[in-house]
Amino acid sequence: MAEAYIVEAVRTAGGRRNGRLSGVHANDLGAASLNALVDRTGIDPAAIEDVIWGCVTQAGEQSQSVGRNCVLASKLPVSVPAVTIDRQCGSSQQAIHFAAQAVMSGVQDVVVAGGAESMSRVPMGIATSVPEGSRPNSSAVLERFGVGGFSQFGGAEMIAQKHAFTREALDAYGLESHKRAQAATTSGAFAHEIVPIAVTLADGSAAVHDKDEGIRWDASLEGMANVKLLTEGGRLTAATSSQITDGSAAVLVVSERALKAHGLTPLARIVNLTVTAGDPVIMLEEPLFATDRALKRAGMSIGDIDLYEINEAFASVPMAWLKHTGADPEKLNINGGAIALGHPLGGTGAKLMATLVNALKARGKRYGLQAMCEGGGIANVTIIERL
Repeated sequence: MAEAYIVEAVRTAGGRRNGRLSGVHANDLGAASLNALVDRTGIDPAAIEDVIWGCVTQAGEQSQSVGRNCVLASKLPVSVPAVTIDRQCGSSQQAIHFAAQAVMSGVQDVVVAGGAESMSRVPMGIATSVPEGSRPNSSAVLERFGVGGFSQFGGAEMIAQKHAFTREALDAYGLESHKRAQAATTSGAFAHEIVPIAVTLADGSAAVHDKDEGIRWDASLEGMANVKLLTEGGRLTAATSSQITDGSAAVLVVSERALKAHGLTPLARIVNLTVTAGDPVIMLEEPLFATDRALKRAGMSIGDIDLYEINEAFASVPMAWLKHTGADPEKLNINGGAIALGHPLGGTGAKLMATLVNALKARGKRYGLQAMCEGGGIANVTIIERL
């Protein structure tokens, strides 16, 4: 089977809800990442054979094929097709998988995978609020699992309780995410992966958005201890949950033939693509078991992996993943995670890949693993080798 290579991976800096990116249309957020791929690689944009684009809330400004509209807003020619996909929070990680599969099958040679989400302009959950009283699950589904509905918040709490994580331990994890994000920002670790965006601020002044807006520079355990619990009797708070965020990210995936034809230098080789599904009630625990399968299929152990990016949808998820795999916490989300940097839903998978690829390069490390928990009890895992 042919190999698939990552040539470049970029992202916008995260924008807080109603923050610096809230005035930017989702199409334009996506176009910024697409344009950066072309600019940084020098590839002829007409050579791109497809754009596979993740977006979770496909309503309002993100309806009518947001992937195609991002292409039309970019410098890519109108001859470049696009498709929009939804695998919930793992949408753009699945986009990477689809792109790699197209290349590895020999069907295509140059594919862009990515995603965008403006959570300020298209609020999470709006797609299920119209018509009033609508719901995404039929009675047959709910009766099968004996529930009145599925909740990621509930699943995250179930994980915390199952693994006996205390409020204090969860808060400590959340604080560490902010500390690592602060250190990464201060040191310039994100400088290459971030695509600067020109924005107009609330006071009408012009600015360039190039730093993640969600990092709490004054974060402390004392402050986090005062944050209200998400559910009565629970353990998680907004301080130990991913932030509502605006942003986009994109990854250029190519074949060996394309590397030679376009004079491209690969950053990484894709080693393994895994997707699994499990219990839709606890829902967010599936990355644990998906990681087991991915490592087995790759003939690797967790000790072979140099860096891990496990999405911080809630602190209980990466904490449970660490406990289950026995992984080294010093290799996990080394530049912080979604608790500090944000989680722009359909764009997060590609966002994490941009961080992982660049972190491996900066440290001279070889193997990286990325995992994402997703609605419905699904998980994607991707293993890459830096070149």
